[in-house]
Amino acid sequence: MPTTETEEHKALRSAVSALGKRHGRTYDREQLWSEAAKLGYLGVNLPEEYGGGGGGISELSIVLEELGAAGCPLLMMVVSPAICGTVIARFGTTAQKQEWLPGLADGTRTMAFGITEPDAGSNSHRITTTARKDGTDWLLTGRKVFISGVDLADATLIVGRTEDSRTGRLKPCLFIVPRDAPGFTRRQIDMELQAAEKQFELTLDDVRLPADALVGDEDAGLLQLFAGLNPERIMTAAFAIGMGRYALARAIEYARDRTVWDAPIGAHQAIAHPLAQAHIDLELARLMMQKAAYLYDTGDDVGAGEAANMAKYAAGEACVRAVDQSVHTLGGNGLTREFGLASLITAARVARIAPVSREMILNYVSHQTLGLPKSY
Repeated sequence: MPTTETEEHKALRSAVSALGKRHGRTYDREQLWSEAAKLGYLGVNLPEEYGGGGGGISELSIVLEELGAAGCPLLMMVVSPAICGTVIARFGTTAQKQEWLPGLADGTRTMAFGITEPDAGSNSHRITTTARKDGTDWLLTGRKVFISGVDLADATLIVGRTEDSRTGRLKPCLFIVPRDAPGFTRRQIDMELQAAEKQFELTLDDVRLPADALVGDEDAGLLQLFAGLNPERIMTAAFAIGMGRYALARAIEYARDRTVWDAPIGAHQAIAHPLAQAHIDLELARLMMQKAAYLYDTGDDVGAGEAANMAKYAAGEACVRAVDQSVHTLGGNGLTREFGLASLITAARVARIAPVSREMILNYVSHQTLGLPKSY
């Protein structure tokens, strides 16, 4: 894989950075979403024949990282074009692609993604949302929790389970559920973390869907599911790296200018070295993220799975350390609204927790990469 960015990627990074700086930390989500869409950034990973840019997760992760580095990340990019757009582009029917991809590419339509459940978390083997056949229709019943941006989305890509007619076992499948489907209700979760995108609990009470609401092959649901989860991890890494870069830039600027005795505080190694280490950690995490995106875009789903998990882990840890050190560099000023860092103390933890915890990533690496036995 390339170890340095192409000129096209550098140009994309520069252009998105300029867009992000125009909006800044006090950005309006709808205005930024609309402008990014008009410039082709939201659908940069989607097929050209459906209005996208014809790129991949490599390009989309650059967009999200640079917006985050400017202080205005768009969380729904992780969900709508990266997960839902990718799954529909790879596995959807021609009719599903024609209906959804143009709108996802130009930002006029969005999709949420529902996998997490109150008792199962993200364990796809314990999901209790079930889909059963009723003639040619499907009936979905279950609950989802911590689902981002449902109020903004035209539909939600729901992960349910159907019964295998040969074995009787339940297997994961993906369904497009319109926001106004009868029996599909939402309740906003009261979050301490303040963000432009809200979190919801969903209830599906015998939601009736036509046969063509099923995305892809009923017998290949797990493969299709992870085809969406790998981009989710890569994009979460981009989100975290961008956030860490934003915090670090504020701290560096402050350390250059703030003088307590005879020299700026950044001249002291106790301040300079931790900031330098945070920068190194973020750069290393970006390299793993770029590797994961490259593997995914070139069709190596197995290799991308390992790299995407590692990238998400590395970026989450680097982000938390960068934010913590940045706030510490500013001292009391780091907790004021003026400098815009205090809210990141909580937000940075999201990259450690979602969409999969760092402990589960360590489980994945110890089992899948190192071949160690499972404890569960």
